[in-house]
Amino acid sequence: MGGDPIRVVMIGPFGLRPRGTMAVRALPMARALVARGHTVTLLLPPWQNPEDAGQSWEDGGVRVENIHLPPRAPLMFHLWTARRLAARALALKPDVIHLFKPKAYSGLTHFLLTLLPRSRRPRLVVDSDDWEGPGGWNDVADPLSGRPLYTPAQRRFFAWQERWGLTHADAVTVASRTLESLVWAMGVSPERVFYLPNGWLPGAEFPSGPRADADPPVILLYTRFFEFPPARVLSLLRRVREQFPQVRLRVVGKGLFGEETPFLEEARRAGLAEAVEYIGWVEPNRLPDIFARATLAIYPFDDTLINRTKCPVKLLDLLGAGVPVVAEAVGEIRETIRHGETGWLVSPGDETAFAHAVLYLLEEPALRRRLGARAAQDIRERRSWDRLAEVVEAAYQGLRHQRHPVTSQVAASGRDG
Repeated sequence: MGGDPIRVVMIGPFGLRPRGTMAVRALPMARALVARGHTVTLLLPPWQNPEDAGQSWEDGGVRVENIHLPPRAPLMFHLWTARRLAARALALKPDVIHLFKPKAYSGLTHFLLTLLPRSRRPRLVVDSDDWEGPGGWNDVADPLSGRPLYTPAQRRFFAWQERWGLTHADAVTVASRTLESLVWAMGVSPERVFYLPNGWLPGAEFPSGPRADADPPVILLYTRFFEFPPARVLSLLRRVREQFPQVRLRVVGKGLFGEETPFLEEARRAGLAEAVEYIGWVEPNRLPDIFARATLAIYPFDDTLINRTKCPVKLLDLLGAGVPVVAEAVGEIRETIRHGETGWLVSPGDETAFAHAVLYLLEEPALRRRLGARAAQDIRERRSWDRLAEVVEAAYQGLRHQRHPVTSQVAASGRDG
């Protein structure tokens, strides 16, 4: 690493639980920066898990601080929370404040910090790992009731916050190429936008020696359900079982709106109940065993704006564990998988091609083993947070080379397939 150590404060819009952004993106990023000689404090407003309020600890050299939450009062709670985050961040005298998500409490804190003269505030970097506005999280609704996730007032505010936050930062880190393009389209100079995909988290380790083929074959679906209509998975299973009647579908994960319940009901109505094993959400320490017992995994992903802007961590988990994956070529999936080398890509929405790809891999155990082994090696090399931390350092230091070496390699790999 070149240059002096940097003092960094990372601010989140929520705590480490139950949502994943701070736990699977900010925290491992912070650990990698600490390992490279920097000082990082993770500053969180644990409004979804208030039992953590006022608690602090160290994780991999990172100082994790959960602020004391103010009294619950209409509207004032939000402003007081943002003021506490801003005040504590400034008290730490950082060189850089990295704000995760340009919305909610981190967005409000960003706004308060910009009220200070430039000479009196640290460098402000905003991170975006999702699209919040129209076509993004603002449009997400419960598929059963049709009830939107946010009220009309919240949607208008979050859309404004996102645009304002991304255009009023000293630098922006983005988790996907689509987000990169969207930020450029807002008029933000490419020199201030840094492509920073999610990294692989060690844990679901690749088993030593050749993978044991499951008998009967098991197709793994590791999912949150809302990225695709669940009925598509049952249609795929039905097609595959026409040639491999013993195939079973093992489902790991829980839906955002409880989508697993209608999914299992539809499986029963379709006569596929015995072919579907629903495990649900599991502790991370159980994933290695589940991954090791899968013949292959599928990663259905509708071609929508919200999906294009994502960098799915679950896909990185599967690939890093050496599971051969058949996935729809949408957004960052194309950047993550080299077709025919580290996984198998199919055109989005082409159910026939998806079924044919699954059948082909079921018939080719040697190909499955080769894809899985190469995927594990590739993800661990290209997507380690230690390497991605170089991009973070560049964003913090305001460096914009011709093109960062890590960024270039990640981009080229996605287009080779």
